[in-house]
Amino acid sequence: MPAQQLRLSLTHLQTKNYLNLSRSGPDMEFHISRRARDKYKIDQSIFSISGNVIFANFHASRQFAQKMNDKRDLVNFPERTVRAGHINAMGLIDEILHYVFELYHLEVNPEISRKAWQWLEQKFDRKSLDKILLQFINEFPCPAVYQRKIEAEDYLNGHTGNVANRMILLEELSMLWLANKNPAFSPFLELFDDAELEKLTSYNDVFAELRQFFNTQPGFGPEKQNLIDMLRSPAIAVPHSLSGQLKYIADRWGLLLGKYLYQLLGSLDLIKEEEKMRFAFRGPAKVYDFKGLEDEPEKFSQDKDWMPRLVLIAKSALVWLDQLSKKYGRSITRLDQIPDEELDQMAGWGFTGIWLIGIWERSSASKKIKQYCGNPEAESSAYSLFDYIIAHELGGEPALLNLKDRCWKRGIR
Repeated sequence: MPAQQLRLSLTHLQTKNYLNLSRSGPDMEFHISRRARDKYKIDQSIFSISGNVIFANFHASRQFAQKMNDKRDLVNFPERTVRAGHINAMGLIDEILHYVFELYHLEVNPEISRKAWQWLEQKFDRKSLDKILLQFINEFPCPAVYQRKIEAEDYLNGHTGNVANRMILLEELSMLWLANKNPAFSPFLELFDDAELEKLTSYNDVFAELRQFFNTQPGFGPEKQNLIDMLRSPAIAVPHSLSGQLKYIADRWGLLLGKYLYQLLGSLDLIKEEEKMRFAFRGPAKVYDFKGLEDEPEKFSQDKDWMPRLVLIAKSALVWLDQLSKKYGRSITRLDQIPDEELDQMAGWGFTGIWLIGIWERSSASKKIKQYCGNPEAESSAYSLFDYIIAHELGGEPALLNLKDRCWKRGIR
């Protein structure tokens, strides 16, 4: 296709979505099952008219990842941490596949969905096809069905704009099938598992037949592939890497992507930034050289009178105060509010020293970074400091001196 004609076609597609749905914007989306919606208590306002979850920006992806992480035992299984970059990438891949499908409508055959449905009706009876679509609607409902404003059968037999819902559902069902066939999506399978569809319907047989239908249609894309094969090609070429699939799409389909190219590059940047935060240092560590400092006098006391007998307990200040608040049933947020009973108990256990962690004034930048990484309720790191003063939220220097005096009376340094 000439470049000028391609640009005109892309412009037309971006200004007029053939389904007249909300998907024409820059949002990203993918299917979420009813079970996952209930489990993670996902806000219904983020679902599109087709029932897919929408990620309008990176922040939405981070919030979604945090909802999943809150339900996972990450202390014992840290490898199960859900990363916002991966959620974002899945949504973008799904949306690009939708976009390519729509582009096929525009550039090759506007009647392709209707013809595909007619082909399937020749191979399967209407009852079997409707059973698949009804099972899909019940497992992956649009908001109206999920909220019981409309019955699944009524939605199946209805229209959205001037498009039969059966045509819309066929495309959505195709995207679900592609997601389940993508190995890189498998860590998130609980969100869109199609096992029940496979078990209860002829779902897989339909897609085998659908591929045969597209063998009879013009190929698409830079390699003029069967459309189903083209949509599967990123997952086949780079099966276990979401970022690898995005790079494949950018390299192979770049001329087709239009507005999505910028989103794709942004999604790759997000994944790259998250991977940076693993702090996987490489190469030998540089050992500090103390040459020339041999004659420097020592500047610390030996403390031989007490240190050999010290029995030390370490306490992370904010965590300890939170634990004490729950234990004593009242708000304890300052060092001078720590109950005497708690200090008596420590002395009774034989502790003669408390090491307080996280009492300096923390940097707010640390808190923002954690929030950007998907933890909206995070606090600043105890090791990311704004200044070497006792934190105001802990009561400052006076609160520390109060605690110190009370500890000293009990033989606790």
